[in-house]
Amino acid sequence: MEIQNFKGNHWTARKVGQIYIVSLKNDSSVVEALTDFVQNQNIQAGEVTGIGAVSEATLRFFSFETKKYVDKTFKEQMEVTNISGNVSLIEENPVLHLHITLGREDYTALAGHLLDARINGAAEFIFYPLSTRVVKIKDREIGINLYDFEK
Repeated sequence: MEIQNFKGNHWTARKVGQIYIVSLKNDSSVVEALTDFVQNQNIQAGEVTGIGAVSEATLRFFSFETKKYVDKTFKEQMEVTNISGNVSLIEENPVLHLHITLGREDYTALAGHLLDARINGAAEFIFYPLSTRVVKIKDREIGINLYDFEK
């Protein structure tokens, strides 16, 4: 099995077979660093999962009534108990769609769509690329980007 190592400005990675193990540098933006990684590796479809710790996170909640996202930022040390999501293309650019669950110091949890988070400690991810491209197009009726397998 072939093993390769890669390095970006805010991440390091090891590719084992077709799967990537990715570590983000402390104090980096999760979304910025992972977007740089998928662009660098030309990943156009796939699954991602991860864990770690953050000092700040902005979550989004989609309101079907207004067809808009409501953002809320939390500035405190939190454990990332799970980040999961996918990679697809929107207007030919790789885009991450991530959801996150965060553990607080009082052992309560926050969860939602991840707009972004700032690493404070570790950030470890596994990427499962697919050997295809998947395109998302904005569905005007619903108000969100959905897979379009005709593209």
